[in-house]
Amino acid sequence: MNYQELYKQIVAKKSFLCVGLDPDMAKLPQHLLSCEYPIFEFNKAIIDATAPYAVAFKPNCAFYEAEGLDGWKQFMMTVEYIKKNYPDILVIADAKRGDIGNTAKKYAQCFFKSMDCDAVTLAPYMGADSINPFLEYDGKWAVVLALTSNKSADDFEQLSSFDENDSDEDFDVEPLFMRVIRKVMTFGSKDNIMFVVGATRPEKLAEIRDVCPDNFLLVPGVGAQGGTVADVAKYGLNDHCGLLVNSSRGIIYASSGEDFAEAAAAAAKQLAGEMSVVL
Repeated sequence: MNYQELYKQIVAKKSFLCVGLDPDMAKLPQHLLSCEYPIFEFNKAIIDATAPYAVAFKPNCAFYEAEGLDGWKQFMMTVEYIKKNYPDILVIADAKRGDIGNTAKKYAQCFFKSMDCDAVTLAPYMGADSINPFLEYDGKWAVVLALTSNKSADDFEQLSSFDENDSDEDFDVEPLFMRVIRKVMTFGSKDNIMFVVGATRPEKLAEIRDVCPDNFLLVPGVGAQGGTVADVAKYGLNDHCGLLVNSSRGIIYASSGEDFAEAAAAAAKQLAGEMSVVL
């Protein structure tokens, strides 16, 4: 899915909602646990219920890997189901891979060719070698961690940094996450690179927009982590929206009963409504 196709979906649905598919076996409704593939049955119901409001789904690999072979199988079943039934919705594999060389190439092959995901989240710590293999696939996206919403993000992301290549005249000290964004932007373009920026730091979005005015930003942290659509939109919107705001727990666990899908639909509809207003 390319930039214009994604924007077209946002305009059509008046929403920039990304629904995180983080199925924790300990939190699934009891009536699904007797199914052969409980995670997939849960996901399928959530997907069908929220598809009218979502422009992206983001299955978090950890929740599938934790269940071994059956978990991975249900991850693939989930992606296949979205692709077959909702081909216009972006599928982001939340894998946070960050290796190099042939390993990075195999990760790219895994998620983009074998599984046919549209995007994958990446950790940029090891530099261009961790990102470039994912940019070799047309219509696919590298979603690079920049400024995340967790408390310990400040351990590294906010450290002051400088470029030794700066001249004395333009010498500047800035947070490491900003250096990461500037550098990663030289690897690709707005058509294949997004950045992860947490909703719990909305004021930083304005600074980030100064550096990458056109790239899409994947913004987790709305809902359960305390971020709001209004704050994110205030600082992060651009002429093509430029935002994918993710909500996971606030939608998929809106109810733990047999009405979980209906509750998820209501939660997604509410967030999409807030997005429609700011659009």
